[in-house]
Amino acid sequence: MSDDSSAPPSAARLLRHTRVHAGKVLDLDVDEVLEPGGVRGLREVVRQRGSVAALPVLDDGRVVLVRQYRYAVDSFVWELPAGRRDPGETPEEGARRELEEEVGFRASALEPLLVFWTTPGFCDEVMHLFRATGLEPVPPRPEADEKIEAATFTLEEALEMVKRGAIREGKTLVALLLEQQRRSR
Repeated sequence: MSDDSSAPPSAARLLRHTRVHAGKVLDLDVDEVLEPGGVRGLREVVRQRGSVAALPVLDDGRVVLVRQYRYAVDSFVWELPAGRRDPGETPEEGARRELEEEVGFRASALEPLLVFWTTPGFCDEVMHLFRATGLEPVPPRPEADEKIEAATFTLEEALEMVKRGAIREGKTLVALLLEQQRRSR
């Protein structure tokens, strides 16, 4: 198996396409496909325009996380400030917007960390992950349907939350592990 993401993909052949749902946040397609290697099947695919997330790091090294209720898992979740990209918005613009909206910080530096698929088994969402530093307070602007609690943690406290199962959300796990790796160099 090659891990060269620059290699051109072997395209599946679309045999039949049905858009089951077209929504504000996502679309759902059911496609009958013939995949490379001769595998034929029905694939339910969530189509999403992409998302952004940022790990805010304060000057003293503490990280900022948000806690909000997530209906899909019926739980309050500690995670990075994050959200969907707006139409026409670059990943950097989206990350800056989410930082201001959710935690009330404007970053003087936004370092790209990683671009990854969140759940490629059934979704085409591409997440752009950043590290935000040089944070200046601005008034937060949460969306009308968001009730967000922001808190700061040392990296050690956040990693302990991971071990205890208090942080279980994927992009946040990735960002915290990358931050731990960065600091251990």
